[in-house]
Amino acid sequence: MPGMGRVMLPNYPHHVVQRGHNRQVVFAETRDYLRYLDALAEFKVESGIKVYAYCLMTNHVHLLLGLGEEVSGLGRLMKRVAGRQTRYHNALEGRTGTLWEGRYKSSPVDSDAYLLACVRYIELNPVRARMVEAPEQYPWSSARHHLGTERCDWLDENPGYVALGNDALERQVSHRTFLTAAIPEGEWRLIRTAVQRGQLTGSGRFIDEVEHILGRRIEHRKPGRPTIRPDK
Repeated sequence: MPGMGRVMLPNYPHHVVQRGHNRQVVFAETRDYLRYLDALAEFKVESGIKVYAYCLMTNHVHLLLGLGEEVSGLGRLMKRVAGRQTRYHNALEGRTGTLWEGRYKSSPVDSDAYLLACVRYIELNPVRARMVEAPEQYPWSSARHHLGTERCDWLDENPGYVALGNDALERQVSHRTFLTAAIPEGEWRLIRTAVQRGQLTGSGRFIDEVEHILGRRIEHRKPGRPTIRPDK
């Protein structure tokens, strides 16, 4: 079956993953992480993109980005950030060539049902990889900001996080409870599969609504392969 084009929806959050070329290490030292975050903070403004959550692993990045009306801003942001990081590495190491896989992966997220679930998926990456025991122990994710142990001035507050409480302290406590709660069965698999395949991260109703709006089938729904549709 031919590949389906990338789906980008205006005014929706998108879960984005970009990996190092051949899964090579992208972040080896503190300055590598800082360089990437500085570029993300700078270029998000000119691209009209909001950054709701992030996690920089050694050979890939997870981002939860909020798009505006102009969906092309996502591509501009990823190109600028990746390009700066590549030039930095090449100059540092006296090399040429690409640092990243040719194409980042992205998945529009159901902002009603899966926004916070995607934040949790992203911020628990280092815990799942057994790099740390608790998300706030990892310095290169948005978890510290959301838990109140560190302030990130350029990070945008997503609507799901804002709804967790009436003030910063309530939100931080609620977010900690959410991060440490039992993960609903199938949630991680749904999020991981959606971004890997460039499909939608959301409920069955959300998928049907988007397909109706676009007038075309988005998801590969092969016979015999169950689709997780929590609301049905």
